[in-house]
Parts: sequence; structure tokens; C-alpha cells
Amino acid sequence: MDSLIVQALNGLASASSLFLVAAGLTVIFGVSRIVNFAHGSLYMLGAYLGWTLTSRGPLAELGGFFGFWGGVLLAALATGLIGAAIEFLLLRRIYRAPELFQLLATFAVVLVVQDITLLIWGPQDLLGPRAPLLRGATEILGLRFPRYELFLICVGPVMLGLLWLLFHRTRFGILLRAATQDREMVAALGVDQRRLFTSVFALGSALAGLAGALQLPREAVNLHMDMFVIVVIGGLGSLGGAFLAALLIGELHAFGILVFPRITLVLAFLVMAAVLVLRPHGLLGRKPSGLLPAAVPSPPLPRTPRWLVQAGAVALVLLVVLPPFLGDYALSVMADMAMMVLFAASLHLIMGPGGMASFGHAAYFGAGAYGAALLAKHFAAPMEVGLVFAPFAAGIVGLVFGWFCVRLSGVYSAMLTLAFAQIAWSTAFQWVEVTGGDNGILGVWPSEWARGKLVFWYLALALCGLGVLLLRQLLFAPFGMALRAQRDSPLRAEAIGIDTLRVRWVGFAIAAAAAGMAGALFAYGKGSVFPSFLGIPRSVDALVMVLLGGVQTVLGPLLGAVAYSGLQEQLVRISDLWRLVLGLAILALVLFFPGGLAGALRRREDDRA
Repeated sequence: MDSLIVQALNGLASASSLFLVAAGLTVIFGVSRIVNFAHGSLYMLGAYLGWTLTSRGPLAELGGFFGFWGGVLLAALATGLIGAAIEFLLLRRIYRAPELFQLLATFAVVLVVQDITLLIWGPQDLLGPRAPLLRGATEILGLRFPRYELFLICVGPVMLGLLWLLFHRTRFGILLRAATQDREMVAALGVDQRRLFTSVFALGSALAGLAGALQLPREAVNLHMDMFVIVVIGGLGSLGGAFLAALLIGELHAFGILVFPRITLVLAFLVMAAVLVLRPHGLLGRKPSGLLPAAVPSPPLPRTPRWLVQAGAVALVLLVVLPPFLGDYALSVMADMAMMVLFAASLHLIMGPGGMASFGHAAYFGAGAYGAALLAKHFAAPMEVGLVFAPFAAGIVGLVFGWFCVRLSGVYSAMLTLAFAQIAWSTAFQWVEVTGGDNGILGVWPSEWARGKLVFWYLALALCGLGVLLLRQLLFAPFGMALRAQRDSPLRAEAIGIDTLRVRWVGFAIAAAAAGMAGALFAYGKGSVFPSFLGIPRSVDALVMVLLGGVQTVLGPLLGAVAYSGLQEQLVRISDLWRLVLGLAILALVLFFPGGLAGALRRREDDRA
């Protein structure tokens, strides 16, 4: 009984930290509709800045109460200023770009912040000072419990009360709540949205920084601190929902370690999946006006210009003729690029024409890879059988996950795909008896005739090229027209007899099958499969490739996959700070080519005409 009480109190302390991060993100998310991937980085920055201010410099020399708490507050304020600078210098310049394109900008910020943090503070974990006046433990119900944890338990409700007063008793709060419900009407009333957005980013970032700085006495500061899903569980724009979700996750984690220790890695995503299936807009959320769409409706997909077709034909000839004169490393890199092209094209099918963003597309990439690998490991199946089975396995997973995902829209649908992907990742990571767990499945080699790098390159080129061609033909077939119709006007599509739900579901499964083929080829190319194939970074890679190339064109994902994977490959070879350089390169593209690489080519063609 005593251990249960202690675990419950630990869960409440963790819930307060979760709430501070979620409160900042729900304010930003609710008002600006921006999926701010960099919010976890701001939480991390708050922890590092707090460590510096409380352990180095004048405040550290001052010591005591003012030295520690002054450092915590200054860290929160500094993080708020950094968030305001990100909005002012970057996001403000691309508000007219497709909204999901802003996600690409925040992802670039994550890369830049991570390497800058690594440069300044190094890779080692940093231990912060203990909080003055809150050291030691006190007795509660006959049990000794850390005083600082009790302090954190109080912080959450106090901050909730202060934020409630801010949002309901001040003009600024009324504007924030109004913008959360209908920001177009707020703009029509003459409110300066730019100033409002900057202040919102400053407030949300400061809350994230405060949460990070308050972690100093509890845990070591490191480069992997991140949080995101609480705001989605609670409901966009709902502080009460964020608080309730934080309590739920905090307590489930506390008791999950005792009852189901193997599911703690994915517990938050299990809860998120259950909540979104049962309550599509979160625990206390309501469907807001103008919710961030999964993809921006665009004109009918244009046919590829003749000069570009000719350039593609020349490139294809070079890809066939030149490889015999290249080394094994170049052939391996080119094969990986071909697989990434198919992977990106599969996501584009549902994200562009389908209007459904997916934050968990790696689930199907990994399903294809594991499908082929498990056949090779347990049944000694050759590569040919694995390549046939992989897209079917991934397609079945896509049918199961898609049945739930296509019933939601916007960010809620995208976050449900992320939850399912994390569940799949956890299964691969912890089902050691079947998948090998973190050790993966080794010895997944091609058949004898395809062992050579040159032959495998031609195999990858043929299968990935065929897959991309089939996807492209599908886009201009009646099914592709129906897919775009349900994206642009679901009511009109249903009125003319299109079963919009079934069209989205089938499109989801087809995209999953294509991603599974890419994953199986990737597995045979590497000779092994690991849980990272299903991880969030792999999903983000696919998302970035599509957005970088341009979601509104057929050519976009192809260009984005080649540019992103090629640039990443070269930067990893020449610099330890490849994330910084890659992030800056993506930011440059975001600022100067807001329609993506293919969008820039399209504008050039229009200018010529």
C-alpha cells in the first residue's frame, strides 16, 4: 500500500511537468495551427539555460534562494524570447505558405537547435543543483517523500489557475480564446495577428522553458528531452484538457512501471490512440473552425512539362549506363535513394491527392521490412518470396490502421497515425522472441544472383521505378480523380456517388503497400532489420522529403527524396555538425522556395509561358 501511495505522488509530480509543456504547446497550437515540432527543443533549451544560469555565472555565485530560482525564471524568460525570435524571423515569413509546410520549418529548427546545443554544452548529461529550501524529504501519511516533488505537485494546479485568469480575465486572454475558435473572425475585427502570434509563441515557449528548468533537481539534462502528445490527448486549445491528459499520463506511467513495465515505452501513444478513436477531438477538445488541414487543396495535378520529361529520360539513361563505372559505395547510396523515392511517393499519394497527412508512415516501411525479414529468418524464404510478401503485409497493416485513421481529419488523423506507428515500433522493440528486439534480425541478404551491388542497384531501380510509375498512373486514373475529389469537397463527392471513406481507406492501403516494398528492398540492401525502421525519425524523413519537394505536384516527392537523402548522406560524411548544416539548408529552401523544389520549377515554367 505504501508503494502505491508513493507511486501516485510521483505520478502527480510528473504530471505537473507534463502540463507545463502541454500548456505552452496547446496555446501555440490552438491559435496558430502550427504543428510545432520544435517545442520539445525549447523544453530542452530551458533545461540547459537553467543549468547554466544556476551553475555558472553571477547568479550561481550569488547562490541560495535567489541564485537558483532567479536562474529558473531567467531561463524561462530567455526561452520565451527565443520562441518569439523563431516566430518573428522564420514563421512570420511563411504564414501564407501551406500550413503543413510550416511543420518543415519547425523540423529544421529542431536540427539546428540540437547541434547548437551540442556545440555549447557538449554530449554529456549535466546534473543541476538541488533547489534551496526544498531539499530532503517530509512525511506524508507516515511516508517520507521528497519536498521538491511535493512542490512540483503544487506547481501544476497553480499554473493552471494563473493561466485561467490570464485567458478569462484579461483582454489578451480573450483575444487568444477568440483566435483559437475562429482566427479569421479575429483578423476581420482588426486585431494585429502578427503581434498576437509573436506573443503567443513567447508565452508558449516560456512555459516550455520553465518546465525544462524545473527538471534540474529531478533529472540530468540531455539532448533527448522531448514531449508532444499530451496536447493532442487533451484537445487542441483546451488547457483543462491538457491538465487532465497530463494527470492521466503521469499516473499511468507511475503505475505502469509496476504493473506493465514492458509497455511504458509506448504508453502515451496507446492512450492517445484510444482517446482519438473514442473522442476524435481529445478529452475536452472541440472541433475548432479552420483546423489545420492535412494537406492544402490545390488545382488538378499538372501534367509534367515536355522539357522535364526529356530531362527525366536523359537521367534514366544515365542511371542505366553509368553504374558499371561506379564503385560499390556509390551504388549503395544510389540504391538507398531509389528506395527513399518510392517511400516518399507512397506518402505523397495520401498526403497530396488524398489530403491525409501521416506522421507515422514508417509503420508501413517497417512492416514491409519485417515481413521480408521474418520470412527469411523463420522460413528461410528467398528474396523473391519476401519481395512479393512485403507489400501485402504492409498493405494489411495499412488496412487495419487506416480503418481508424481515415475517419478522422487534420492533425488528429495525423497524430493517430503517429500513435499506431509507435505501437508498431514498441512491438518490434519488445517482442524479442520474434523480432529480436533491439538486436534486430540479421542475415536478411538478397538471393545469390542479386548479391552484387551493381545487380542490386538495377533491381532497386526497376522495382522502385515501377512502383513510382504505377502510383503516378493511379493519380490520373478515375480512382485518383475520386481521391482528389473527396479531398477538395467531400460533400460534393458524396453527392455524385463517391464513397469518400472507402476511397480514403483504399488509398491509405495502397500507399502502405508501396512503402512496404521500399522497406523490404531497404532490408535486403542493408542485410538486416531493426526497430528504427519503424521509428519517428524515419516517418519524419518521409514527411520532410514530400514537403521539401512540394506536396502539390507529382514530381515533388521524387525531387525531395533525392535532395534530402543525398544532402544528408554527404553532410554526415564531411561534418559532425550535419544536422546544423542540413537544418540551415532546409530553412533556406523554406524561405526562398515556399512551394518546395517542384513548386519552384513550376513557377519557372509559368514565367516562361
